[in-house]
Amino acid sequence: MKLSLGFSPCPNDTFIFDALIHHKIDTEGMEFEVFFDDVETLNQKAFRAELDISKLSFHAFAYVYEQYALLDAGSALGFGVGPMLISKRTDLNAEKLDSGLKVGIPGKYTTANFLLGIAYPHLLQKVEIVFSDIENALLEDRIDLGLIIHENRFTYSEKGLNKVIDLGSYWEKYTGCAIPLGGIVINRRLDRSIQEKVNRLIRKSVAYAFDNPKSGIEFIRQHAQEMSEEVMYKHIDLYVNQYSLDHGIEGRKAIDVMFKLAQEKGIISPITKNIYLLP
Repeated sequence: MKLSLGFSPCPNDTFIFDALIHHKIDTEGMEFEVFFDDVETLNQKAFRAELDISKLSFHAFAYVYEQYALLDAGSALGFGVGPMLISKRTDLNAEKLDSGLKVGIPGKYTTANFLLGIAYPHLLQKVEIVFSDIENALLEDRIDLGLIIHENRFTYSEKGLNKVIDLGSYWEKYTGCAIPLGGIVINRRLDRSIQEKVNRLIRKSVAYAFDNPKSGIEFIRQHAQEMSEEVMYKHIDLYVNQYSLDHGIEGRKAIDVMFKLAQEKGIISPITKNIYLLP
C-alpha cells in the first residue's frame, strides 16, 4: 500500500523520516510518496486534505482535527525550541513594541504566529514570508521585526540581527509546559489498522535515527538550507527528543494547554472531538 506523506526539508524532519522512506526499517509492506514543503504550505495542504499523512503546525491542526488524527510519534515539542522575534534595529524593547511595527511571519497558521498573538496581540501589521526569507527581509528593511523558526535560530546573529524576545521562553514561563510546535497527522478516512501501523513505523524510524544518528547525513544535507553539519545536528538535537518518540503524559498536557488557551482567547473554536489517534 502506498500513502502520500508530507514533511519539511528541515533537518529535524529528514532525520525522523530517513529510515522510514529509505526502508532502513521494516515498513511492513508500506510505501510512501513524499512531498517536501515548508510548514505553512503543509498547513494549507492539510486544510484541503490533500495528503494521507502530514507534518503540520499544532495551530493549524485545530482547524483540521475532524479530518485528521494526531499521531503519537514524530512531533516537535520541547523546551528552548520556540520561535524568536528578531530585528535589525537595536532600539526595540521586548517590553514595549509599537503597534505600527511591521512583522514578517512564517505563516498565518504557524504555531509561531499563534504565540506572537498571545504575547503581542496588538502587533497586527503582519506580512507572510517563507521562513527562510525572513532574515533577508529584515536586512533589506522590508519589515521591522521577523518571527523566525527552524534553523534561523542559529544563523540570525551571524547576519547582524538581534533577538528581541524568545517566544518559546515566554510560553514556558506562562504555562510551565513544553512548547508544541508541530505534529504528524493522518487522515481519518484510512482504516484504523493502517493509522496505527503508520504511527508504529514512524516511532521505529525515530528510534532508528537515535540509534544511528549519522545514517541519514547525506539525505539530511541534501535538503538542508546551506547548513554546516554542526548546525544541522544542533537543529536536530533541539527539535528531536523523547516527545518525538511518544508524546507521553507531559507532551499531551502541553498540547491540551495550548488548545485550551487558544479557545479561551477566541483564537480557535471549541474542539469537540478527540484529537489523538491513540487513547
